[in-house]
Amino acid sequence: MRVRSFAVAAALLVAAASAGAQTYEPPRLPDGRPDLQGVWDFQSLTPLQRPEDQDKAVLTAEEIAAVEAAAAENNAAANAPSELRDEPLPVGGNVGGYNRYWVDQDASVVEDGRTSLIVDPPTGRLPARQPGVDLIELSLGEDRPGTRPVRVRAAGIGADSFEDRGLAERCLLGFNSGPPIVPAGYNQNIQLFQTPDHVVVLHEMVHDARIVPLDGREHLPQGLHQWMGDSRGYWDGDTLVIETTNFSDKTASFNPSVATAVGSGTTLHLTERFSRVGDDTLLYEYTVDDSSSFTAPFTVALPMKRGNGMYEYACHEGNYGLLNILAGARTADLDSAGQDQ
Repeated sequence: MRVRSFAVAAALLVAAASAGAQTYEPPRLPDGRPDLQGVWDFQSLTPLQRPEDQDKAVLTAEEIAAVEAAAAENNAAANAPSELRDEPLPVGGNVGGYNRYWVDQDASVVEDGRTSLIVDPPTGRLPARQPGVDLIELSLGEDRPGTRPVRVRAAGIGADSFEDRGLAERCLLGFNSGPPIVPAGYNQNIQLFQTPDHVVVLHEMVHDARIVPLDGREHLPQGLHQWMGDSRGYWDGDTLVIETTNFSDKTASFNPSVATAVGSGTTLHLTERFSRVGDDTLLYEYTVDDSSSFTAPFTVALPMKRGNGMYEYACHEGNYGLLNILAGARTADLDSAGQDQ
């Protein structure tokens, strides 16, 4: 089944960039297809869901300026020499996590001022979950009761095993790379490559590469599941459409954030659309269709800006975090056993 709720999404995009975007003529490759190639940056100050205390779909120019000024102020404070740690780390205590210095700092509100990246349903929020389907919420710093498989990208349910940690901590999938893509943190770039028969979506985070055939071949048999699913692409006018199925049961149907998860990937049908709407803007839209997890499909529209380059992401090279989590837990187990004797 090919999802076609994009007419609603397009209507709710106050301007898929602007009125001029509707008549934009994209550069083309020798085969006549739009040239989508290059590096695209997807960081954004616009949240995935409309805040619960926000009752309108679009911010005013003054509100946009205030959001971006507050972000700039936070970034300036994070980069101030007085804010950089120069004292020894505490021994045996909480050493904290990344501060703003280490995360992307050039984000802005989407150009049309939407209060959410979700454009359908019109509420700007995720649709209700099916009865019995929970939102899994895990802490980044505490053990939480839970069951395997752990489908969140970061955090986990404990430290008894590597299987109790999130997929990104295990360097299996990036915490922002999806699919589908949800902005978060850093390494928020993709790079697209095209041939007449294939397109490649290379994610900066964990360097996952999806090689998507465009030749009309069938999906893999239903029993074959993959971490990033099985993708097939085609052109709808000047828009590249990628449909993905066959996700693993070890992944979620959707990760609203790095430490939350809903449902199982086995029931997810994902449709992504890539369109050039300006010289430096790529519109990325996707629809999550999973009637086992959500009561309705939902659509997200995320404009990406021309990026400056891809950076190395060597997740397991020097990935002492996972080793130290497990080693620290084993040491705590020994200390606890000694106290009980």
